[in-house]
Formats: sequence, structure tokens, C-alpha cells
Amino acid sequence: MKTMVTQIALMLRIGRQRSNMRLLINFTLVLTFFFVFYSVLFHLLMLWEGRQYSWITGFYWTLTTMSTLGFGDITFTSDLGRIFSTLVLLSGIVFLLVMLPFTFIQFFYAPWLEEQNKARVPRSVPENMSGHLILTHFDAVMVNLIEKLNQYGINYVIVTAELQSALNLHDLGYTVVVGELDDPTTYRRARISHAAMVLVMNDDIISTNIVFTIRETRDGVAVVTNADMEDSLDILRLAGATHVFQFTKMLGKALARRVLGVSMKANVVGRFDHLLIAEAPAMNTWLQGKSLMETRLRELTGVTVVGVWEEGRFLIPGLQTKIGQSTVLVLAGAEEQLDNFDSSIGFQEEKGPDTGPVLVLGGGRVGQSVAKALDKRGIDFRVVEKKAGIASRNERFIPGSAGDMDTLVAAGIKRTPSIIITTHDDNLNIYLTIYCRRIRPDAQIISRASLDRNINTLHRAGANLVMSFSSMVTATVMNLLQPQQMLMLSEGLNVFRVSLNSKLEGRALMNIRIREDTGCSVVAVKKKETMVINPDPAIVLERGDELVLIGSVDSEKMYNEKYPSPPANGADS
Repeated sequence: MKTMVTQIALMLRIGRQRSNMRLLINFTLVLTFFFVFYSVLFHLLMLWEGRQYSWITGFYWTLTTMSTLGFGDITFTSDLGRIFSTLVLLSGIVFLLVMLPFTFIQFFYAPWLEEQNKARVPRSVPENMSGHLILTHFDAVMVNLIEKLNQYGINYVIVTAELQSALNLHDLGYTVVVGELDDPTTYRRARISHAAMVLVMNDDIISTNIVFTIRETRDGVAVVTNADMEDSLDILRLAGATHVFQFTKMLGKALARRVLGVSMKANVVGRFDHLLIAEAPAMNTWLQGKSLMETRLRELTGVTVVGVWEEGRFLIPGLQTKIGQSTVLVLAGAEEQLDNFDSSIGFQEEKGPDTGPVLVLGGGRVGQSVAKALDKRGIDFRVVEKKAGIASRNERFIPGSAGDMDTLVAAGIKRTPSIIITTHDDNLNIYLTIYCRRIRPDAQIISRASLDRNINTLHRAGANLVMSFSSMVTATVMNLLQPQQMLMLSEGLNVFRVSLNSKLEGRALMNIRIREDTGCSVVAVKKKETMVINPDPAIVLERGDELVLIGSVDSEKMYNEKYPSPPANGADS
């Protein structure tokens, strides 16, 4: 009963706060007027027909007729009375069955429901939340990031100004706070004073306002943001952003680095102290067709092949693992060791007279970044772009549809060594990958994926290499959140540091089946202040050592379950 009274009081309180309450009162007065007016006419017409009823009966007849109940116990016998009854009935339909429910919903139920929804959405985070990530934008890229945050037990909160959006996210199980993005109070409620980082991925103008507001609230928190426009880089830094990235430009450069062009050097994709992690495509190199044992890479260069990418899948290689055309080697080593690898692999690709330019499909921000990177490397290219305004900027831009054969032939698809697909639409990228693979079965096809779930699909469609925009954003943020503790590489490959478990003390690395049992590879051993990169299998692990391992998320989880790190006091957990 107390709850019902509270809800009614809430409805009445809300109604009084509405600026259009006067309209509701006017409607009630009009309805009352018609009710009284019809009752008076009822008595007059009944007297004209020679009958007389009480005033209560008149009100009773008017109410039953206007509400369309029409019991039929009191009726007129004259045509004039029946016409009057019809008029009362029609006006009742309009006022009681149409306007009254609409008025009730508009002025009572809808405001009450809105207040109920507002009460459901949190406006602050728990008082014990700390070390969390604050997100000011939500999209498919953030879904991928949140999945990684959950895997590593990192708290987060999404800040949004839209109530309905906040409700939807809350119902889906996300941690959300509703509040204006340019209001310092919103970030105080999100406990920005205890947050590890704020990620601002809105458009440049809104991001500038958000960053400036955050700096008004807390000066020391790390603020990471994206700049779509080149002019926004300095503005966002001046507003107070700690790190300003151009993720589309970064993706374009990464795609261009994978092209079979001037040299086939290993591409460094991550750094962990002095340890470098690099990727090297095996296509058209002397490695192709050999097993890892036959290459003798560790003996010749010092690098360790800690994994291979095969059509979007990360695999732990064995000595007999064959290196195919689509294989991308994941290498670990010091800078000098990678230089040795480059010397053994890097070569000037001899282009025949029939070799054409690299073909870039899509002239958006990523496509333009690819073009600039290729141009900087001295690689000839052609960009196919549908929008005439973009295509007219450069003589090497070809106007037309990438799905049109004549346009592709004019761009040089028959002679190109590599095709880079850069559109932001994964469906279109899959379509173009299938189309280009049918036209050029022998060409290298590199594709962009906006969403991680489409990476495997693009590989099945025929892409040799796929790079994910959401993975790039996620890896960048995760690496900033946990510097020198975890390095996330492309598509879910992680380098992580762990303290030595007591089970491993006094044992040689060769006698521990870490790779076989967990899927992780030891790429370095830190002994006090010395980092031993690609350690000799005979190295003996001692108390206080730290291991640097590489593996997938599942492999890392398996390792931590089998060899949990000791607590800070040095005792095993």
C-alpha cells in the first residue's frame, strides 16, 4: 500500500512540474462542461417527450452514453432524442476513448515512466571503484575493448548523456552512468579521481570539449583520444589530452607495411623493454615451403619464431611446421637480432616488365593513409574511389566503383602484385575480397576489418592478411593501461610478464614443458636488472626471476592457472 501511495504521489508531483499542466486542466473543464451540458439537454428533451427523471438519472444516462456502455434502460422515442443520443455518443468516443487516454499517457503515465527509467539508470559508480577506465563513447569498437577489459578484470564505466541509450546499455549488462559529457559533475560521479584513464572517441569537436571538461575536474588522469582531422591534433593536446592518436592513419600505415614491395623487413608490432615483437610475411621469400627446422632461423639470426598467423588463426609452431604462402611469422628478439633477420630476408624485389602498381580499393581516410605510406616507400600505386571529389585530388586516384571490372582493369588489377581493401564496411570488404581473388588468384590481398568477428570471414574469402581497426584501438588502450606488464598485439596475441612460480625454481627451461602444456612461449627471462632475450634452453630459473611470455588470451589464462604468480611477499599462492 505504501508503494502504491508513493507511485501516485510521484505521478502527481511530476504532473505539477509540467509546464503544460494548464492544458490538462482546460481539458478537464471542457469535459466537465459537456457532461453537465448533455445532462441538462437530457432533462429538456425528456420533458419534451413527456417524461421526467431525476438529476442523478440524467448524469447516469450521460455517463453510460459517452462511455459507449449504453445499457439501454433509458432511451429516447423521438427522432430528435435519437439524434441527441448519437451526438452524445460520438463526442464521448472523441473525448473519453481518444483524448482522455492520450491525455493520461501524455501528462501522467509517460512522465511517470520516464522518472522510473531515470531511477533505474545509475548516475554514479560504486564508492569502492578505482583503477577503472571511463568511456565517453560507445560503438562496436568499444564492445571489443570491453570484452578485453572483462578478461583482465579491469573495471570500466560508460558515460552517456542519452537516457534511452543508457537504459539499453544498462539492460545489456554494461556499467553505465548517465550524465552530460560537458558537465564536471558527471565525471566526479564516475569517480574520475580514482580512474586510471579516460578514453574519448567522440568526434573531434565534442572530444575537445570533453577533454577540456575533464581537465577542469582532474588534472592528473591520463586522457586518450582520437583525432579524425589533422588540424585537431594540436587542439586536442592543448585541451589537455595525454595521448592523441589517429587510428585510421595508423591502420593505413600498418596495411601499407604488409605490402610485398621494396623490401621484406620484419615489421615491429610491439616493444617490451628491450624485447621486440615483429611480424614477417613469408610470401615470396626463401622461407616459403620450408619447415621451421629447415630454416635454422634461431641459429642464423638469433630470433625466435614464437608463433605463426595462418589465415587469421594464431598457432604455436613446432619444428616441423611448414611455412606457406599465407604464413606470417611472429618473431621475438632484440633489435640486433631482428636486423640479422632483415639481412637474411630483406631483398630488392625484382619487378618484371608486367608488374603493375599496388591497387588500393577505397580512398577514405585509411585509403589515403595507405597511399601516403606507399608513396613514402617509393611504391607505385593506384587508388580506386567512388566519390569524384576525392578521386580528383591525385592523378593516381581512379574514379569509379571497385566492383566494376572496367574500373579495376584501368587501375591495373591484371598486373598488380598486391591489392589493399580499405573501406569501413566489412560486408563490402568481403564482397571485394571474393571478387578480387577470383580475378587474381595469385595476388596478395590485404584487407581491413572494422569488427573482429569478420576477420576469419575475410580470410575465408581469400585475404592473405587482415588487420582489424577495433583490435588496433583495443591493443593501444590495453598497452597504455598496463605498461611493462602486458603488451597486446594484433588480433588477441599478448606478451605478458609474470613472477616465477616456486614450482619452476631451480629448473632448466628445456625441462619445463611450458609451450606444450600452456601454449605460451618464453621469449625472455629477467634476472634482476638483466633481460635475457630468447634465452638458451639450458638456462636455469632462479627465485626472483621474471618470465616474459607470448601467447593468446586462452594460453595466458592456462599458464596462470598452472603456474600462478606468487604474491608480493614472495610466498606461493
